[in-house]
Amino acid sequence: MRAIVKTHTGVAEPELCDKEVPVPPPGWVRIKIKFCGLCGTDIHILSDEYPNNPPVVLGHEIAGQVVEGGKGVRPELVGTRVTARTMLTCGTCQYCRIGKTNLCLARRSIGSSIDGGFAEYMIIPEDNLHVLPETIDYEEGALSEPLACCVRAILEIGRIRAGEQVLVIGPGTIGLLCTQLAKLSGAVVTVIGTPEDEQRLHLAGKLGANCMLTTDDLDSLTRKPGFQTAVECSGSPGGLASAIQLVQKNGRIIQVGLTGKPVPVPTDSIALKEIVLLGTFAHNWTSWHLCMDLLAQGELQLKPMITEIFPLEDYPLAFEAFQSRKGLKILLQPGE
Repeated sequence: MRAIVKTHTGVAEPELCDKEVPVPPPGWVRIKIKFCGLCGTDIHILSDEYPNNPPVVLGHEIAGQVVEGGKGVRPELVGTRVTARTMLTCGTCQYCRIGKTNLCLARRSIGSSIDGGFAEYMIIPEDNLHVLPETIDYEEGALSEPLACCVRAILEIGRIRAGEQVLVIGPGTIGLLCTQLAKLSGAVVTVIGTPEDEQRLHLAGKLGANCMLTTDDLDSLTRKPGFQTAVECSGSPGGLASAIQLVQKNGRIIQVGLTGKPVPVPTDSIALKEIVLLGTFAHNWTSWHLCMDLLAQGELQLKPMITEIFPLEDYPLAFEAFQSRKGLKILLQPGE
């Protein structure tokens, strides 16, 4: 089968390789990948800014169909439309025992530690599967994993409240999903991006944002009382600093975006303003449960966020489009 692989340690370019079709061991299934989304984490992996174990097939935002089960897998799963939790965890460490499996000391993730979804087929434990609601197609299903991350940030860690004044920094996929979830919670949401984010900010308005601004408007924002909560989704070096500047005294910051490197932060302002800084990473089973419920209820708009789909062999064009910020959510399609 064809697969996009990080072939060696250190900084690397993705390569299209031929690999054996994986055979699922007991308790695992083989999925025929229909779509897999490109993510900033994939770029961090290639830049060696995120833990990885090459050679490894990249990609973790998957949607597909179960085509084979290993020994012990329920036969009725074959043919099921699914997405999947991306992490394999030990179940016994101090974090797994309290339900924080995203912090598992032995965590392995598809697309970085074990082979992921930029391939025609992928194997994963049956326990990691989530059945796609009938109303969600495969393309939308490929956004389940980033949505689960945002559910963790907004609904579980942040617990955004009705009427709360919320600033979302960064109108990328994560930022716009966080925007929709904050709006569902009843918040008043302002989204800020760079002047180059004009189209993304326009989409933010269509997805429910109350106000869209660019970084050129920062001076006007600093003259206002400030936001109760800032959600940093850009992963840019200045994103957290902007959040600290724009949140009000005794406000909160939810850090979602990853920079991949150390960045300067005005920590004195965190103390002087008594800001609460909340970190959030990936997702737990509860995040996925909420995610699937929201998808089944049709509460979110995912289709407008998908701007380009590339066949697997056109992966250089897909990566180039992603890194040049052309469009928004870019999907790879390994087969039919």
